[in-house]
Amino acid sequence: MSVLFEPLTLRGVTIPNRVWMAPMCQYSADVIGDQVGVPNEWHRTHLASRAIGGVGLILTEATAVSPEGRISPADLGIWNERQARAFAEINAQLAYFGAVPGIQLAHAGRKASTKVPWRGGRSLDQDDRLSWTTVAPSAVAFGDYLTPAELTTDAIGGIVADFAAAATRALQAEFKVVEIHAAHGYLIHQFLSPLSNKRTDHYGGSFENRIRFLLEILTAVREVWPAELPLFVRVSATDWVSEERGLEVGSWTADQTVSLANILTDYGVDLVDVSTGGNSPGVQIPVEPGYQVPFARRIQNESLVPAAAVGLITEPEQAEKIVEDGSAVAVLLGRELLRDPYWARRAARELNAEVGPRVPSQYARAF
Repeated sequence: MSVLFEPLTLRGVTIPNRVWMAPMCQYSADVIGDQVGVPNEWHRTHLASRAIGGVGLILTEATAVSPEGRISPADLGIWNERQARAFAEINAQLAYFGAVPGIQLAHAGRKASTKVPWRGGRSLDQDDRLSWTTVAPSAVAFGDYLTPAELTTDAIGGIVADFAAAATRALQAEFKVVEIHAAHGYLIHQFLSPLSNKRTDHYGGSFENRIRFLLEILTAVREVWPAELPLFVRVSATDWVSEERGLEVGSWTADQTVSLANILTDYGVDLVDVSTGGNSPGVQIPVEPGYQVPFARRIQNESLVPAAAVGLITEPEQAEKIVEDGSAVAVLLGRELLRDPYWARRAARELNAEVGPRVPSQYARAF
């Protein structure tokens, strides 16, 4: 028996295996007209092929809760009904092929209004007709990006409401899992980390204040997201900066992440998706196979909320061991699934396991 291919039930949703697709921005939505932020044929094919390939849970790319929350003008969004209807059509396909559809709700904050990566990935020029003013907890730029405007408390409340409205549309679109993106240097992470949060009000300073924005979002989302459906949070477990400087100064650390995880269950969170970094440019990250797994293991061992691991997980035996030894309850694959959409089916064959979802009849001769 392979633990990687055992189903996992969270609340009222059973995910057929522990091989999940991590959110990966495609930067492929239309940038002008009435199709801005709307998933199109690229997204449909991209997502459905991974469902046919046997992935148990498919998380969409970071999907903006407002136009200003996009990383680039080509990002997906779910701030209107047209976007929700397009997602619903795709989700029907994913469910037909046996995968569970999930969505990552996001706001890019100071890392918004950028060019797509293959065109440089830096801030759009202020006079570019596609650009907009970025916002953040404090007027602190990310590297050489444009300096953002500091959010007022009223504006913070508006963004909290945007997350709740997006979750409502996600429900209408037949998503079964919602993940709140609090990682990779985007807006919620910007509030969490002292590197980017210099506020002196009740959203800044102490650990309790810096996590307030996330907790308000979770409260608002749980009010509209059904009790029978799971809620995830993606975190960057460390900024990889000043790790030794403690909880209240310096940067966001692994110790603070564990402290946060112990609070999240009180806010209806069912799983923490554990990544790292993204809030400080130029840091040295010790990248190697499975380099983020120890952070997931800490949450598994030191909190009551389960964790999923991500980051240079590429081999079936490696993934099996991560779940088998209790480092995580599931693995999320990113670039490996871009290279091989059928990774889950190949892994099942190598591990002598039955993969759910079932192999489509049309492909059965190959398996």
